[in-house]
Amino acid sequence: MPAREGKPECKSGGRGRALLDSPCMGRLRMTKRRMSGGTLAFIGYMLSPLSWWNDLFVNWPLALACAWVISCFYKPAFTASLILSYWLSNVLGFVLMQKGGAKILTEEDHPYSRKCLCRDLAISLLYTLVILVLVKMGVIGPIQDTIQKIQHYVHQS
Repeated sequence: MPAREGKPECKSGGRGRALLDSPCMGRLRMTKRRMSGGTLAFIGYMLSPLSWWNDLFVNWPLALACAWVISCFYKPAFTASLILSYWLSNVLGFVLMQKGGAKILTEEDHPYSRKCLCRDLAISLLYTLVILVLVKMGVIGPIQDTIQKIQHYVHQS
């Protein structure tokens, strides 16, 4: 059967190197690259603060869980560990989205630029200010304090 215009036939005829260099394997490699890029981009999106629900249901719980674990060993580190964990999850999300998108759209990997990193850090800084305000207002705090507040509230009711 003749190849469609612009697409070579997908025949594996021959062995070894010829099979690896065949048009069929090239398309398979590109499909695998796009799928892995899509997976990276999806995980990155889930970690990035690009929509309120991702932030609310993914980044906050991850950062809070990390801060609670750290505050079990050293309670005064709660706020710093919360902010650091939140920053790291946001920046990691942006990096994974950029890398995933690049894998989907290109055939070669490109380095993560300083400009992209600076933009991602600036966005994370804005969200961090919101976290800091919530900690200072007492809305969120170490797990021990949260449990005490819940117990106090339950006993008052």
